[in-house]
Amino acid sequence: MLRFVIYRVLQFPLILAVIYLLTFMLAWVAPGTPFEQNEKMLAPGALEDLKRRFHAERWQTFLEYYPIQVLHGDFGPSMKYEGWTVTEIIRQALPVSMTLGLAALALATFAGVGIGTLAAVRRGGAFDFVSLTVALVGVSVPSFVVASLLLLGCAGAGRWFPIGSWGKPADLILPAAALALTPMAYIARLTRVSMLDVLSSDYVRTARAKGLSRWEVVWKHCLRNALVPVLSFLGPAAAITLTGSFVVEKVFNIPGLGRHFVNSVLNHDQTLILGTVMVYATFLLALNLIVDVAYAFVDPRIDVTAREQ
Repeated sequence: MLRFVIYRVLQFPLILAVIYLLTFMLAWVAPGTPFEQNEKMLAPGALEDLKRRFHAERWQTFLEYYPIQVLHGDFGPSMKYEGWTVTEIIRQALPVSMTLGLAALALATFAGVGIGTLAAVRRGGAFDFVSLTVALVGVSVPSFVVASLLLLGCAGAGRWFPIGSWGKPADLILPAAALALTPMAYIARLTRVSMLDVLSSDYVRTARAKGLSRWEVVWKHCLRNALVPVLSFLGPAAAITLTGSFVVEKVFNIPGLGRHFVNSVLNHDQTLILGTVMVYATFLLALNLIVDVAYAFVDPRIDVTAREQ
């Protein structure tokens, strides 16, 4: 297992380097520059000075300077937020996004697993139909639409659900609910399908024949094996939720990393785009590794090292 983890960690620099180059190419060829966003046009000399200041005269100059800075933990200055570096913005915004993401991930996981398990146990019943409807809505409706509907529906209940503020536990309720609906729908359906397969296993019938109650068999013996497909989904889902939803943070005016990513794209702030994308990519790689390692603990029959041989 240790050899497997070390092998995967050694792959991280190469993968992150490829992601950095691809992101840079897309950001560089996008029309517009961060220096000409105002109605007043800059003089050619002032524009050249700004490009020289940010090492953005040519793409070769950009790549010669910033990757070396990144290796030292510095993404460089923001091209739009004067006086701020990208690292400072990330340090300030990342804890906010992680708080929101953890709340949404916990809500999606517990609610999704519970709904999926009950739907499988009561297959064909009213609860199964309701869970299917909820899952269909969660998968079909984008999170920013859910966020907008929650914002409009709870606008008159500001005392119970604060809107546009951050810093209190109550401020988490609406954005976490909007962010959790889509992963909760996927988790619920994955849990239901996997649980139905486990419930038909021989060892389940044996446990029931020994006199164990139905719910004891479900929660103590079936759920652990049924969670293997859910773990596969939790990797990318956790990366998305822990870094915060870009549009959800924008809708609820949350000062998280997602909001800065949206603003960086709108402002063509190339250094901030690269910084936020690299943070997201690092989370995605790390969480996928954690999920792969967790397979061995959930189901000892799975040999995660086999895929590397």
